[in-house]
Amino acid sequence: MDDLLYIGVLGAPFGVRGQIKLHSISSHPEHLIRHLRAVFIGPKRIPHQVTRLFMHKPGLLIIQLQSITDRDAAADLRGAEVYIAATDAAPLAADEFFYHDLIGLTAVTDTGDAIGEVRDILETGAGEIAVIARQGRAEALVPMVRDFIVAIDLVERRLVIRPIAGLLD
Repeated sequence: MDDLLYIGVLGAPFGVRGQIKLHSISSHPEHLIRHLRAVFIGPKRIPHQVTRLFMHKPGLLIIQLQSITDRDAAADLRGAEVYIAATDAAPLAADEFFYHDLIGLTAVTDTGDAIGEVRDILETGAGEIAVIARQGRAEALVPMVRDFIVAIDLVERRLVIRPIAGLLD
């Protein structure tokens, strides 16, 4: 299912009635809390109805699934990845994008020289970094900041980079 977005991983049970800790990567957890009614869990993306979802602390939500009613059943899901339908995600602002939309973009310089293909986006404490696979060369790591990223064109499938000395070496 290509229309699913990864939002986090299930942790330990929370209480004895089947609630589970959800370690979320969502930048808009308040949107999920207000609107989310279904999630898809595990490698088979099994659908589950959400009966309750609330913030425990930043990055940690507590989720109650209709089909999970006790601590043992909740414990069985520990470590499972959680996905949502893309239509359930918070709307993006004009300058926002999903990381998965960037994978596969052709990276070029602002002068039109080909660099390679975006292979991954790494999240670091300081920000995001585009990992660009280059033919016959080591991967290039480019910080996703306006100083280096001139444009993200999802229609033309291009990431335009303004390199400085040493950035791509």
